[in-house]
Amino acid sequence: MARVALGITGGIGAYKAVEVARGLQKRGHDVVAVMTRNARRFVGPVTLEAITRHPVVTSQWTAGTNADIEHISLASSIDLLLVAPATANILGKFAGGIADDFLSALYLATAAPVLVAPAMNSNMLEHPAVRQNIGTLEARGVLFVEPGVGYLACGWTGKGRLAEPDDIAEAADRLLRGSRSLEGRRVLVTAGPTFEDLDPVRFIGNRSSGRMGFAVAREAARRGALVTLVAGPTSIDPPPNAELVRVRSAAEMHEAVMTRLESADIVVMAAAVADYAPESKDDRKPAKADQGLTVTLRRTPDILAGIGAWRVARGSARPVLVGFAAETDDAVNKGRKKLASKRADFVAVNDVLEPGAGFEVETNVVTLVGPDWEEALPLQPKSSVAAAILDRAERLLGPQAGGAA
Repeated sequence: MARVALGITGGIGAYKAVEVARGLQKRGHDVVAVMTRNARRFVGPVTLEAITRHPVVTSQWTAGTNADIEHISLASSIDLLLVAPATANILGKFAGGIADDFLSALYLATAAPVLVAPAMNSNMLEHPAVRQNIGTLEARGVLFVEPGVGYLACGWTGKGRLAEPDDIAEAADRLLRGSRSLEGRRVLVTAGPTFEDLDPVRFIGNRSSGRMGFAVAREAARRGALVTLVAGPTSIDPPPNAELVRVRSAAEMHEAVMTRLESADIVVMAAAVADYAPESKDDRKPAKADQGLTVTLRRTPDILAGIGAWRVARGSARPVLVGFAAETDDAVNKGRKKLASKRADFVAVNDVLEPGAGFEVETNVVTLVGPDWEEALPLQPKSSVAAAILDRAERLLGPQAGGAA
């Protein structure tokens, strides 16, 4: 039996937290409820106390809670912090490191996994500030239960309603029981752009943020894999529990990947590697001239094709090889051609012009393309896309010798 701190914040979905608590109990878990001041406007603490059979934490200033620094004591004893519903306000506090109530202090103090079920108006959910906060939390390893689509309390119809209580309880249960399906396996992931220098100041690059590759690395580590993440220049926080190898250019990424292939079981090439680099690099920044500038470019090493050729030369199907194809038209057909030419096992294809599927966003719309199959993944967080990619890769990898993976 695991111990779950159920954080409840001030949204209309707070009444559903009672059913979330009951669902966790039915799955054999012990629940302690933590309610914010505004949550108590929607549901009474007595109700949660009766359901959980524990005193409900409502304030860090309640007499007796500071005898053993209650938020630290609870933080060290729980196996999961689940927040349902999670308002835009609490997401902002968590992302910004603000600890002005018991729940936000508990989030900062606990080392337990954190699962969040957002619920809010559709426009609030899509606001850039909220999306940025969600992206920040995902980069730190916080997991999310996607809100549902339907009739909202404000009278609108759209995405933003709290996920069904049973779905939330099931997601928490899966997380608590753990999926160590890649225990002992080695997963190599590339992420982010590469920068090809023109001179000490300027470079040729692209808009990749690295979020997709980082999400794959984070999910692989969660499944118990030994993860090496080869990352180009990015500004997001690296995932925990992964060996991080920083590179800048396509040539550096090529070397970092090829020297680590021997021990890899799965390789996921999510990086947006530059196809071309300047033929030469100036040691100093050239002075601006009135006439135009001509730059001669050369092809960079094709890392994905190189891995495919390496496997063929060895006569081996290992490592499982996953490519990415960012396109702007006819994406699936182009992805299928890439699959064949690079000799990968499957390719994750997306149209970067499609809303929610481009660079520097927390979501993606992807089609996984194999030799004789396709799997279309609708708009969803990149963490969910990462899970789908690794599910496919695991099936191709098969069980480990001596036991099931």
